[in-house]
Amino acid sequence: MSSDVFIRRSRMAAPARAVFAWHARPGALERLTPPWTALEVVDRQGGIENGARVVLRIPVGPTSVKWVAEHCDYVEGRQFRDVQIEGPFARWEHTHRFDPEGRNASTLEDRIVFALPFGAVGATVGKAVVQRLLDRTFEYRHRLTAGDLDTHARHDGPPLHVAVTGASGLIGSALVPFLTTGGHAVTRLVRGARQAAGDNARWDPATGAVDVSGRPPLDAVVHLAGENIAGRRWTADVKARVRSSRGNTTRLLCEALARLDRPPRVLVCASAIGFYGDRAADPVDENSAAGDGFLPEVCREWEAATLPAAERGIRVINLRLGVVLTARGGALGKLLLPFQLGVGGRVGDGSQLMSWIGLDDVLGCILHALRTEGLHGPVNAVAPAAATNAEFTRALGRVLGRPTAFPVPAVVARLAFGEMADEMLLASTRVVPARLQASGFVWRHAQLIDALRHTLGRR
Repeated sequence: MSSDVFIRRSRMAAPARAVFAWHARPGALERLTPPWTALEVVDRQGGIENGARVVLRIPVGPTSVKWVAEHCDYVEGRQFRDVQIEGPFARWEHTHRFDPEGRNASTLEDRIVFALPFGAVGATVGKAVVQRLLDRTFEYRHRLTAGDLDTHARHDGPPLHVAVTGASGLIGSALVPFLTTGGHAVTRLVRGARQAAGDNARWDPATGAVDVSGRPPLDAVVHLAGENIAGRRWTADVKARVRSSRGNTTRLLCEALARLDRPPRVLVCASAIGFYGDRAADPVDENSAAGDGFLPEVCREWEAATLPAAERGIRVINLRLGVVLTARGGALGKLLLPFQLGVGGRVGDGSQLMSWIGLDDVLGCILHALRTEGLHGPVNAVAPAAATNAEFTRALGRVLGRPTAFPVPAVVARLAFGEMADEMLLASTRVVPARLQASGFVWRHAQLIDALRHTLGRR
């Protein structure tokens, strides 16, 4: 059986031991999985030491493929290997090496020896496809590893114990492995009593009760839970649920945190740039007043609900999130299919401004907020430059290599989405991240085209 070899090497601005430690910590596999890949970790036994195993499920069309890998050849600080025991390849051996380059740099090398099934026919048909897929995947993985290492180095300090609500959501599911690979301990606050085991602790949103007994004291809480604002048309019932899941639930959580014998030092509570409403092209920052409409009302109540925590002496950051860009879901996830099919286009006349942020920069903002003692109150989590809807449409079409000649008229958007269309699709807001800039935050993806290329793997 003939085999092929794929090798990717990258220089890391961190010692080999630090790069190795990042890979050895819980969450590394989840962090390294590209956002365009729907890979699921089914089971895990151990970490990366000899004999450890991981079972993955990989969707392939309407079905899925099971992949079982076992780790071997572990050398502390220098290498580990995973070998396919069961899966789609006839052979798969992946060696991860970490070679020092002086005291503060190293080379990360991924070397994969693989063979496709079905012998010569499989090799002829699939080799080029696999090589392109590996090149795209590991270019992303190395860039993300370097970015994470740099972000954690910028916010160095004692490891934190962080509790996270909404840990299974779009942001939370990325935040947990981001924090754990950085050396922090994470407790997920979950709603079901049955799930409250291991790294999970019970939280009852209806009463605000938080049970963290038997665990080390919390240093910080990141509150991300809440009803999906854009999940469905805004009926009276949906709007009531959105308001309650943000205002009431946040207030009850903050009251519970304030009652702890040793409350956390800092609370990062999600909010949204919907606070500002439709402001045309006028720039707004954290000192600007709230706008008019349903979303500004929700955001005002949401942020006001954190007062019990602030009164207890907890440093509170209300993170006003822009449109979060990731291929995993959210706004970009919903747009991908029509744009990939070549039937995407601007909404309305395309002049409305969209203040956006890449998912990795959201994670960096949260860590920055946790570590920056002077930061409190509202913080705009957006990239430095907003884009018009027309600019966003052109950029996405360019990255995907697709035409964007099918606009959605404003009247059609209003018929399809009702009130939501005016507040979320047609509203214009130029948000300035003044407090992030003043506190020295460094963006990984400050340009829209770069953020799209990164999350879509289209460098």
